[in-house]
Amino acid sequence: MALQSWNIDVVHSTVGFTVRHLMVSKVHGLFTKWSGSFAFDEENPAASHVQVQIEVASVDTREPQRDGHLRSGDFFEAEKFPHMTFKSTSVEGSKNHFKVTGDLTLRGVTKPVVLDVEYAGRTVHPQMGERAGFSAHTSINRKDFGVSFNQVLDTGGVAVSEKVDINIEVEATKAA
Repeated sequence: MALQSWNIDVVHSTVGFTVRHLMVSKVHGLFTKWSGSFAFDEENPAASHVQVQIEVASVDTREPQRDGHLRSGDFFEAEKFPHMTFKSTSVEGSKNHFKVTGDLTLRGVTKPVVLDVEYAGRTVHPQMGERAGFSAHTSINRKDFGVSFNQVLDTGGVAVSEKVDINIEVEATKAA
């Protein structure tokens, strides 16, 4: 197979995150407005590339007050930095499991991150055409991107962990 272009179907895909809260539980969230496309070569993943743009104001943790705080200058500063972007710089690995290295830009800060990606294969849907599926995971330190707000707890520890786990599920449709 050769390099083929794909569009991410955001209706059947998610960009989510998990962060430890109060040192004892985890809060899950996702972004509801984003877009992306990629080119993928099953036989030569190294030729592949991806780019994604996320509207940070679309953050949804199922708690409106918390979401408002996340949009503020303490966290995403959504008015000044409305988008988070990812653009790959290299892909390496085998047909079904590979590492995608790329530049993540958040709050005007760009840092390299590595996504651990699993390729689930492809199928054909009678109405939606050819589809492909991927799962990706990475962890970042939010302070690396200038997201440093926190609150020290009376019992020790902090309100929000520095580590943020990012989980992505992608269903894509082959570009025409």
